[in-house]
Amino acid sequence: MGFQLENILKEKRVKTKHPNETSFLQKEIKLFGNTFSTKIKEDFYTELSVLLKAGITLKDALELIQNAFKKKAHQDKLNVISNAIVSGLSLSEAIKTQKEFTDYEYFSLKIGEETGTLTQVTEQLGAFYARKNEQRRNLISALTYPIIILSTAVLVVVFMLQYVVPMFQDIFEQQKVELPAITKFIIYVSEFMKRYTWLLLLIVFSIVFSRAFFNKKLWFKKFKNRLVLKLPFIGNFVKTVYLSQFTQAVSLLTASKVPVVNSIQLVKQMINFYPLQYALETVEQHILKGESLSDSLSKHKLFDDKMIALVKVAEETNQTEYIFERLNMQYNTQVQQKSKMLSTLMEPFIILIVGVLVGIILVAMYLPMFKLSSVMG
Repeated sequence: MGFQLENILKEKRVKTKHPNETSFLQKEIKLFGNTFSTKIKEDFYTELSVLLKAGITLKDALELIQNAFKKKAHQDKLNVISNAIVSGLSLSEAIKTQKEFTDYEYFSLKIGEETGTLTQVTEQLGAFYARKNEQRRNLISALTYPIIILSTAVLVVVFMLQYVVPMFQDIFEQQKVELPAITKFIIYVSEFMKRYTWLLLLIVFSIVFSRAFFNKKLWFKKFKNRLVLKLPFIGNFVKTVYLSQFTQAVSLLTASKVPVVNSIQLVKQMINFYPLQYALETVEQHILKGESLSDSLSKHKLFDDKMIALVKVAEETNQTEYIFERLNMQYNTQVQQKSKMLSTLMEPFIILIVGVLVGIILVAMYLPMFKLSSVMG
């Protein structure tokens, strides 16, 4: 190869993290507050590849893209990168200093510069973020309606416990009706909510804010990721999303003539999902011991039989790039299908839960009323 990948990996190990640096996945799924969102990156790399392919110099291409951006924050960011390039840095080194860009982008651009394939790499990065944005849109679309239903349901239940139940409670106390156990329980919950509303709100806010702290802890990441994988349907959906990202990253790296084992090393450092990180770590070790990629993947349940079979074909036919590209297309299609199915399954499930909760509250309130009416009758 025309470049030393080991040196690039070494740079990663000695690289000092920016104090505000976030993980790769956190940057990719962040919806608000990121200076360079994935949609901006999609446009940036796509336009950059078109301009480079047209023969325009890198500096001029960046200036054209900078002028095309409407937001000053985006223009300022590209201006910093352009100035760094003018001062003698490469594009990869220039973005390395900016916390909005990920290791994946740095490694890909570095390899493109070393191999003279920067135009192709920027085009592939544009495609990478285009697919990632599509996955995010599908996920948001699938979850929006169920979240609205769930939020409305929570408000309805809270309203009933805070206002409706106390009205019935006053009637029961006036009539001195003997209450069933379920009615006593609902009244107890209602009184607890009214008395300790501040405590419940404090607990909710504590969970929200402490999550940001625990997310930095490795043990919490391991626990959270493993728990997610065990959730019915959701676990399989999350696994498919990460396998889609994994296969696309390997496809892009092998297209840049990076050996498979080095691609595994790079992808392992980019994906912030512990089960896949751990699997790739052991896959790398097995490959270095002389085992094939397909045999190494087969030792982990995270990789399905179809993927292993196709990787074995890729090894026999020397079509690694093509096979991983096809795998990525298949996983991406599955992500789209499962995101729609997730929405379809969650809607009736949430409605059912809401109906049961409201039904229990109503039954608990009306049972004493029926008893009271029978006594009066």
